[in-house]
Amino acid sequence: MAVTPTKIAEHHTQAAQHHEKAAEHYKEAAKHHETGAVEKGAHHAQVSQGHAVHAEYHADEAAKAHAQHHANK
Repeated sequence: MAVTPTKIAEHHTQAAQHHEKAAEHYKEAAKHHETGAVEKGAHHAQVSQGHAVHAEYHADEAAKAHAQHHANK
């Protein structure tokens, strides 16, 4: 299966979206911890970690696809 620049771009876009979502949840976690809502803060911190993992996955997939794209030329 040929790797296209579009597929590489999709992975970069998804990585960026997950990084943005992770940042949003980290900010929410901080707000909740500052107000003493520790359970809500912990929830948002955990969700942010999930987004961070997904961002890393898509960044890795973009790098692999990029390398494969050049290997197939």
